Amino acid sequence: MSRLDSVIRRLEAQRLCLNEAASLVDGRPGHILEIGLGNGRTYDHLRCLFPERDIYCFDRRIAAHPDCIPDDGHMFLGDLAETIPLAARRLGPAAILAHADIGSGDRQTSLDLAIWLAEALPRLLAGGAIVMGDQPLPNPAWTALDLPRGIAQGRYHMYRATP
Repeated sequence: MSRLDSVIRRLEAQRLCLNEAASLVDGRPGHILEIGLGNGRTYDHLRCLFPERDIYCFDRRIAAHPDCIPDDGHMFLGDLAETIPLAARRLGPAAILAHADIGSGDRQTSLDLAIWLAEALPRLLAGGAIVMGDQPLPNPAWTALDLPRGIAQGRYHMYRATP
């Protein structure tokens, strides 16, 4: 498979999973976490899915399209090891959806970050929150969810946090 085909499949899987997550949290209170703002495409999609919700974003630096940069009150800028604990103190366990797009191209580095994130995220999650991402997020208190139809196993990952 070409790299172009691979990125298209990843983006299609991401969109299908985000849309599925929106239906899973419909009617439940809470804000949204976008971990890995990147160029802002997913953040923009989340704004369309959740126009009335606060969406808090995390990244080391701003590299997003100018139309896809959250205001300072919704942006946690810096290393996740510092910004996740800061967000936990500021926001508490109230996120109903957390999306993590943290793949770096270095497989082991991405997996190590995902393991750390799976341990750190519960401080930010409401009971029953949906957690999803491009990397496996192993947390024994979370239940793996079936992916939407048409997405190959391992292409994306979705979980429900303990209620």
